[in-house]
This record gives sequence, structure tokens and C-alpha cells, in this order.
Amino acid sequence: MVQGTTHPRFTQCRDALAANLADGYDLGCALAVVKDGEIVVDLWGGFADGARTRPWARDTLVNIWSTTKGVMALAAAMAVERGQLSYDAPLAQVWPEFAAGGKGAITLDLVMSHRAGLNGLSVPMDLDGMYGWHPYVDALAAMEPLWEPGSRCVYHALSYGHLVGEALRRADGRMPGQFVAEEIAGPLGLDFHIGLPLEHDHRAAEITASDDASTWIDELRRNGYPHAMENPDAVATTPNERPWRAAQIPGGNGQSDALSLARLYGVLAQGGGDLISPDGLKAATAERYNGPDASMGLPTRFGAGYRLGGPESQLGPNEGAFGHTGWGGAFAYADPETGLGVAYVMNRMLGWGEDAVERHKRMIRAIYGAL
Repeated sequence: MVQGTTHPRFTQCRDALAANLADGYDLGCALAVVKDGEIVVDLWGGFADGARTRPWARDTLVNIWSTTKGVMALAAAMAVERGQLSYDAPLAQVWPEFAAGGKGAITLDLVMSHRAGLNGLSVPMDLDGMYGWHPYVDALAAMEPLWEPGSRCVYHALSYGHLVGEALRRADGRMPGQFVAEEIAGPLGLDFHIGLPLEHDHRAAEITASDDASTWIDELRRNGYPHAMENPDAVATTPNERPWRAAQIPGGNGQSDALSLARLYGVLAQGGGDLISPDGLKAATAERYNGPDASMGLPTRFGAGYRLGGPESQLGPNEGAFGHTGWGGAFAYADPETGLGVAYVMNRMLGWGEDAVERHKRMIRAIYGAL
């Protein structure tokens, strides 16, 4: 059921993936690990569709939800290093319209650490408006913050990508998907897309979801933050629709395989390679926030767009790790302390139950147990 290769030291990763598939935690999935620049785990298994007619293949792509945010964090960091953007400068310097509604002092740093007060829109927006880019970013530019910027951390589930992406577009001239394709995915030969071309659509896995996959949205409602995924209304299976796949949604519609993400983070674990300098990476991963995410009541640590590691982070045990997780269970990160680039992608979305916890822990135990 599980295909691919592992270094002899990492054979327990195959067992972990097989167990997750056998227990029904996964429908189809892939796990990849790069250590010190060497691919030591490249595994996949299960099915790419809910009917179980299409086996997960080596080149299967899948929507990785917010794991996309880590790639956008790198894109922004590259622009900062080039002097096109600045973490501590107001966004309005490159995006003048953004100053409306009293937002003139909001910095890129506040946006990238989810403290900008813009976790959703204050006006109705349908999915077509988000797919079209400009209606969504224009609405963000025109609105007042939903709460005082800098006063708390509230996860900007979808707005993060358009806010960072529009700042990048204004500074660089390219849409975020083009920037990533030309500056990150292309040079490294990665099978990663923000805006999936039609010719690759047949490789995209069908997303399925457990009954509790949307429990975090329920938690948003209980905590008084309903905007994050309800305006526009994106549900767990929206990525199965062609318009979602084709659009540029840098907060949540990256399509990738696990090996591409692991290779990218493997480069970052070793200092950034030709993409970014160690100093540029250090600036991007410096802690901006450490405390509760008010939307979900959970502890979190953020750099500039990166989730930061530690025992409660889902990015392994080391605090120096950085990367991002995705709705339903995907994750990808670099762990410089161990030289690891790690990525896991899947098409069965779980919630916060014991199944999701065990699925994740099995893989992390297997990876770090091999070191």
C-alpha cells in the first residue's frame, strides 16, 4: 500500500504511514524528509479520490491549505532582502490605497504575524471575488480593521495571502504565483503551484473530510471571530472545484507533492542556498508573537509568516524549527538543528480529535526516532 523509498535508518516512517492508512486516518497521502540535503524519505500511498479508483501516484498533487503560507513567507522574505519590502514599514508605502480606514500604520510585520485586525472582510464577498484577486484586495484596502491592530493575534486564514501577495505585487510587479514559480519553484525544480494550470488538473487529488474537519471553524464562531472562512464561504471540499485550483489564493490554495516541500525546507534548513541569505532567513524567522491565538484559544508562535517550532507546534520538538501547517493536517517545515526538511500532504482532512493527534505523532516519532 505504501510506495517509495527510505534510507535504512528511516524505515519506521513507512510503518507510520502504513498504519495511518490502515486505520483510516488517511485516504491518500505522502511523506518526505530531506536530511542535510539528502532525500531520506520519499513515500506515498492510498488513493487520490474518495471512490478509491485512482491510486495516489508519485506525481499526485494536493491542495495544502495554509501550508501555502510558509512558501509565501519565503517569497516575502526574499523581497525584503532585495529591498522591495520592509517588515517594519507600513504596507501603505507600497500600496497607498491600503491606508484607508485608519490602516496607515499597519506594517507587513503585523500582517504576517496575524495581528493586523484584518482576519476577514467587513463587506460581503463571494468566492468569485476572491478568485478574481482585485475585488478581494480592494475590499481589504477600503475597510477599517475589525479590531485594534497589534492588540492580539487572530489567525488571518485567507486574507493573509492576499494582503502579503498584494504587497509583493505592488513592490515587485508580479502576482504571487508568478513570483513563486519564477523565483522559488522554478530554480529548485519543485512541483509546487499557486494557481494550478489546467494541464495539471488531472493530477490533483480529491479532497475528502471527516465529520470534525471543520471543528476549528466552529471554534472561531464560539470565540467571536466568524469572518476567517465564512466570507467568502470556503468549505473543506471547495478545492475540488476548478475555479479554486486555477485562482491565486496564497493563503490556502497551493498545490504540491510532499517531496517538493521537503526539498524546499531542506534548503532552508541549511541556510537558504541561493534563495535567501542566512541573515535574511534569520530576519524572517525571528519571533514576532508568542501567546494565544484568540481565534482558537491555542498557544502559538509566529515569525514573519512562519509558524515557529516547539513541542506544541506540530513542527517537531525543536524551537528553532519553522514552517507552516494546513487545515486538515498537512505540514511542512525546516529544522536547522537537525538539518531536516519535512513535509506531509494528504487528501483526508481531520479535525482536532485523537485520530488527528495520533496520525501526526506517529510520523514525528518515526522521523525523530531515526536521528
